[in-house]
Amino acid sequence: MSNSLAPKLLAELIGTFALVFIGAGAASIVGGAAGGGITGVAFAHGLTLMVFICAYGRISGGHLNPAVTVGVLAVGAITAAEAAGYIASQIVGGVAGALLLRIVLGGVATGLGTPGLAHGLVLGGAAVTITPAIGFMVEAVLAFFLVTVVLSTAVAGRAAHLAPVAIGLTLVFNILMGGALTGAAFNPARALGPMIVTGNLSDAWLYGLAPVVGAIIAAVVHMGLSRLADERPAVAAAPAE
Repeated sequence: MSNSLAPKLLAELIGTFALVFIGAGAASIVGGAAGGGITGVAFAHGLTLMVFICAYGRISGGHLNPAVTVGVLAVGAITAAEAAGYIASQIVGGVAGALLLRIVLGGVATGLGTPGLAHGLVLGGAAVTITPAIGFMVEAVLAFFLVTVVLSTAVAGRAAHLAPVAIGLTLVFNILMGGALTGAAFNPARALGPMIVTGNLSDAWLYGLAPVVGAIIAAVVHMGLSRLADERPAVAAAPAE
């Protein structure tokens, strides 16, 4: 990874810009409702993230998500100064992606892929409404899954060559499950970019905070599992009494 901060920040800005333009753009165009549309939205996000991790992973690590940056910071794999710069660049990239979407789509009438909590979603014979508390939990759990995969593959070096695929597919299955419930942003930059551009800041606190909580929990679990894994060989090698 490059030692200079400037290329890292530019890589994070461009990658997050692409994630919002393509991902939120797909949500605007093909729709995020349950059904065939959500599959396209899931793969738009997952493939974009996978490709840009391949492109920029050796420069910045390819976080493209403030929650991922917080998780990486929590395990000590990045400095606080770098993390602050990453998060600022990601938010700027998210807003820039949403601004370009507004130009391309001729305004904000489509919502620009802004995530929102489901109200009266018909699932089987039930109408489901997602409260802020449930939405917070869903977004935190989805971020937990993503950050766990990032820390276990890209950061820890396990299956490092497959890290972009694993991380991209995590976005796919997260969005397939949670897209109809919360919009499945689990990325403050992905959520806040369209929210800022459309002026719709409803539940912005939830979409900003929940992924960070999930990321911190993922970091704690990751460190705990790493310590346990390191202790096992010593226990196994101990002579029997």
